[in-house]
Amino acid sequence: MILCCGEALIDMIPAPVAGAVPVVDGADAQTGFVPHCGGAVFNTAIALGRLGQTTGLFTGLSRDLFGQQLAAALVASHVDHGFAERSDQPSTLAFVHLRDGHAEYHFFDENSAGASLRPDRLPELSEDVDTLFFGGISLCNGAAAESYAALAARERGRRIIMIDPNVRAGFAKDEAAYRSRLAAMVAGAGIVKVSDEDLHWIYPGDAPIEEKIRQILAGEAGMGPGLVILTLGSKGAKGFLRSGPTVEVPAQVAVVADTVGAGDTFNAGFMAAATEAGVLADAASGEMDPEQLRVCLGYGARAAAVTVSRPGANPPWRDELEN
Repeated sequence: MILCCGEALIDMIPAPVAGAVPVVDGADAQTGFVPHCGGAVFNTAIALGRLGQTTGLFTGLSRDLFGQQLAAALVASHVDHGFAERSDQPSTLAFVHLRDGHAEYHFFDENSAGASLRPDRLPELSEDVDTLFFGGISLCNGAAAESYAALAARERGRRIIMIDPNVRAGFAKDEAAYRSRLAAMVAGAGIVKVSDEDLHWIYPGDAPIEEKIRQILAGEAGMGPGLVILTLGSKGAKGFLRSGPTVEVPAQVAVVADTVGAGDTFNAGFMAAATEAGVLADAASGEMDPEQLRVCLGYGARAAAVTVSRPGANPPWRDELEN
């Protein structure tokens, strides 16, 4: 099982609504907000379930109306939410503003179910959980973020760990603590996925991208993650193995509706392909065959292309990629 560890929230997506008051500067139409299930880690879990992987989600999940919506969506995509900590705290809301198809987020997370996790209440994992995935805004703040970091540290060396920092610096209340937490989690992961924006935030300065990636791979005493994946939007993706080889794949051609959930779906596609091929552990150790890496990155790009072709985070089902 791949256990995704992180936020499950409600994306409030703008949409024309008759009778609504315009809320976006310059909007021609009256605009309201429609609730959609979301969150980077939630999206990755949904995509993995749809791609046929045995998947679970560890998160703080509310019993409120929105929490029920999230739970129903997980069940519909064959994701086990039995690892979630349920509470009566409210669900996190993320109001989305789309600019030229790109999403900007405004989060309401104070005293939420997602923020209520504590490091002394970590789940016990069964032997069938062989992979942990972390990322998103869940790593930004407070005891909940420390809970995910503590789980990653506890399971380091026992299970495959992948992290996509998906940096949201503006959401962090303590940037220094956020940087320190991400640095430790990146160093302890077997697989790290970053965008170029993530990379430049984690490692400020004018050094070339590849130099910064090699810095991640070097880790402590030359034993950092086995694989760093760099996503470059319309320019595709690159995989850098600690053993030396670099693999590049192009982006898939798609008519873009928006980019919500694209990176999350890419993560799921890569993990699904590598799991089915039995090489995810090889990726984490840096010993993955470059041609297999190319295939797995390509599958992630194909899955992401479907997601960007339709509004919101709506990852493909496995049969959509087989046709």
